[in-house]
Amino acid sequence: MAGSITLALQTARSGLLANQQALDAVANNISNVNSAGYSRKVVNLEARVVSATGAGVQISAINRKIDEGLLKSMRQEFSSLEEISVQENYYARLQEMFGSPEGNTSISHIMTEFANALESLTLNPDKTLEQNEVIRWGRQITQSLQQMTTTIQDLRQQVDKQIADQVTEINDLISQIGNLNDKIVRNDAITLDSTDLRDQRDSAIDTLSKLVDISYFFRGDGDVIVFTTAGRTLVDNIPSTLTHSAASSVSSTTTHAEGDFGGIFVGSTADATNDITNELRGGSLKGLVELRDDVMTDLQSQIDELAAELRDTINQVHNRGFAFPGSQEMNGTRIFTQSATSTMTFSSGDTTMVLFDSNGDQQAVTTIQTLIGGASDSVNDVATAMQTWLQANGAGTATVAVGSDGKLAISLNTTTLNLAFRDETATASGNTHSDATITYDVDADGTAEETVSGFANFFGLNDFFVDGLNSNVYESNALASTFAAPNSDTLEFIDSNAGSLGTVAVTAGQSLSTIVSNINAANLGVTAAQVPDGSGFRLRISHDSGYDLEIAPTSGNFLGDYGMHVADVRVASTLDVRSDIIDDPSLVSRGAAQWNASLGASGEYFTSAGDDTIAKALGDVMTTTNAFDSAGGLASLTTTFYDYSSAIIGRSASLADTNDSNLEYRQNLADSLEYKSNTIRGVNLDEEMAQLILYEQAYAASARVISVIQDILDALERAL
Repeated sequence: MAGSITLALQTARSGLLANQQALDAVANNISNVNSAGYSRKVVNLEARVVSATGAGVQISAINRKIDEGLLKSMRQEFSSLEEISVQENYYARLQEMFGSPEGNTSISHIMTEFANALESLTLNPDKTLEQNEVIRWGRQITQSLQQMTTTIQDLRQQVDKQIADQVTEINDLISQIGNLNDKIVRNDAITLDSTDLRDQRDSAIDTLSKLVDISYFFRGDGDVIVFTTAGRTLVDNIPSTLTHSAASSVSSTTTHAEGDFGGIFVGSTADATNDITNELRGGSLKGLVELRDDVMTDLQSQIDELAAELRDTINQVHNRGFAFPGSQEMNGTRIFTQSATSTMTFSSGDTTMVLFDSNGDQQAVTTIQTLIGGASDSVNDVATAMQTWLQANGAGTATVAVGSDGKLAISLNTTTLNLAFRDETATASGNTHSDATITYDVDADGTAEETVSGFANFFGLNDFFVDGLNSNVYESNALASTFAAPNSDTLEFIDSNAGSLGTVAVTAGQSLSTIVSNINAANLGVTAAQVPDGSGFRLRISHDSGYDLEIAPTSGNFLGDYGMHVADVRVASTLDVRSDIIDDPSLVSRGAAQWNASLGASGEYFTSAGDDTIAKALGDVMTTTNAFDSAGGLASLTTTFYDYSSAIIGRSASLADTNDSNLEYRQNLADSLEYKSNTIRGVNLDEEMAQLILYEQAYAASARVISVIQDILDALERAL
């Protein structure tokens, strides 16, 4: 009998202990009803059997009430949501920068005011007020372009800093998950409860999924293995470490493709094989990289295209004329690396060179082809011929030479004469005023690298807008991602320091990445990169030491096929009105050298203060269409400057609107999945109260059994 009583006592005791643990679980559930990431704990009871005999009750397991499949879907949606959400604030700031096209501070409005100022100058070309207004609004344009560039690059630097911060946060989460793995495995091995540890791990995985796209699976011992969707391991037996060094400064030319932005590396070795920057498929880290390397660089590309097209178009017209009665000093902007050997050739037309007195009357005249004795000569020889003629025609100490900076400079060194150029269709005086066509052969091998309209424009002798940039960076037009070399060619790289640096062969059919690799492998002192632009890429070639650079294909049309040119990528950041024009607005070109067949013995050139020929042409440029190359996802357009600047603003607004719409959709979907998950794993107070009553009654019943057994034992003791 004693044995039966003892078994009954142990059975009742098991009921007390099991129900006490169950009550503990219910109490824990109730206490954490509002705790984020907490999952409801469910106690599973089972009969305890000893030697085939029932011996009470025991807890088989305390499980979490979760749906792992739903959690995976929720985390995938978190990743997609955060990729979009992290961009919202930056889009808002870009919208603040651009404003609306009709806003008084928008670049479109300023373009309109500049056009209006040029129109007013046409009506009063000799009036100081109108001249000042042209300068004022011209500078408003350049200052707006500079401000937009500064804002974009500042935002890119902020984004890069945020990337570094998130990499640190990811490392903390990886370490946390790894530590929790160890604790869970250890607890499971000795049958201790690990459900709260698993909740903590789930919360860490939830947060990690918002930062970077992840996949994961569980091993049999309870630990979780986490890796990116591209297959890079983040958490395993030995957790990985991510590294990223934020850039100390950011400019228009700062790109990840060129190595200016550090990569996001997995593991201890920071090399290209461990860089996951371009492998990211979701999470806020992906959204930030997209902002830094795509969205904002595309906007910068569009702004630089606008700035470069404005510079080139206005300067071409401005170089056709001059301020009355001509110039006594001219400083070119084109940089020649080998002016002694590089040749220029008139493929059509000729350029008349006229000296006027202070009244605008002709004092001497010749043409460039007359001076050089033909259509072609080296740049230095052209300069020497011009200097010789000037010195022989009243400007005895005049100088014309390419300086150490590689630019042509003309100085009459007299106040009695003024110089002007007029392109004409032929050499004889009085021919139709039309831009001469000049071909430029860098290495004098008979294959021209460039064709330019206008003699003064070729040298940049009377530019209105200047950028002050060196020609140390070249880039192509935006090329399709599937671009392949259309022709075979050999590229010679020439700089202002050593001359020829060497050659690189390009074979027809080669991909852009292969061309980049071949140029870099040649180790010539230049670095090539395939830089993203819109849905395609640009080929960018930079001089490693910053010297001025020229590229000379030995055959074919490499520069034309690729649209290679001195890079526009930096133009918006430095463009300004020429400094001497700012100081003296009367230097704005308004008129041109005119021909009067009735003057002199057989006609002469003249100029007048009231001539508005060039002022009118400048005004027309702002209201007629211009050809804009594809840039930053904006297709090539033939439109006005106002419409192109409006297109930039409109595209930015469209991207922001699309982001808002996607954010709303993703937010609703993520909220729905999270709600469903929380419905399953969250604590329901009504259910817990019902369980509380149930376990309380079971506990009381077990206690009553023990009390009865105690009475029996007491009675037995008294009987003995």
